[in-house]
Amino acid sequence: MIYSMTGYGKSVCELPQKKISIEIKSLNSKQLDLNTRIPNLYREKDIEIRNLVGTKVSRGKVDVSFYIEAASSDKITNINTPVVEQYYDQIKPLASKLNLEEKTDFLRIIMPLPDTVKIEQAELDETEWVAIKAGIENATEELIQFRKQEGAILEKDIKQRINTIAQLQTAIEPFESERIEKIRTRIRENLNELPEKNKIDENRFEQEIIFYLEKLDITEEKVRLTNHLKYFLETLDTDKPVGKKLGFISQEIGREINTLGSKANDANIQRMVIQMKDELEKIKEQILNIL
Repeated sequence: MIYSMTGYGKSVCELPQKKISIEIKSLNSKQLDLNTRIPNLYREKDIEIRNLVGTKVSRGKVDVSFYIEAASSDKITNINTPVVEQYYDQIKPLASKLNLEEKTDFLRIIMPLPDTVKIEQAELDETEWVAIKAGIENATEELIQFRKQEGAILEKDIKQRINTIAQLQTAIEPFESERIEKIRTRIRENLNELPEKNKIDENRFEQEIIFYLEKLDITEEKVRLTNHLKYFLETLDTDKPVGKKLGFISQEIGREINTLGSKANDANIQRMVIQMKDELEKIKEQILNIL
């Protein structure tokens, strides 16, 4: 069973004064890249949030976000009485001196001035944090299940493409013997066009043909390709994260397919090699999203 790096999990915490929606999204990445988007009230728990998610989610670009619907703000606003009194003690004599005292609304003038209001961040209630922590764990589990479902889809698609490559390899075999005869015939025809064709040593000719055909022999490449495809499927069925390992195996598969193409010397085989390459490229794209 493989897991995708793409996933989504959500949990909603219903608290007495607020509702918190916790969302965790993940995309593919070479390493674990975890980002948090949380209000200032919960910043003190940032490391704990990262540990909660990071211990269960390996690899991927992961975003943890809090969305809050609250009856009141998490900021506490207090009037700074000493500062207001100081402003009043200075403004009132000035208003009396200018004969404006009766017409002046002192609070309207004073309150917009600096430092008349103190804004403090409310403290995080531990009972609230326990509920949020449980919500993060639930969202993480939902993310993992999403990854598992996506992984099952990827696994089915990749296995089908690996089997297609194996079938194309088998389909090459009938053209191998035909290819040898075609090469032999073509060389013979070219030799017959030479002026001194009667002086050709048949034994030497056969030796050279065998030597030439050995260079074009693809038996070893086919055996290695078969083994790589088998190993790929065996690795795919393990329970551990195998994304990087599958990437390495796919590179080896690509090398054997490329060698088949370079030795093919036959249009039919070349067409099948191209189809193999196309399937392998699609597999590599899928592997980038495997955990």
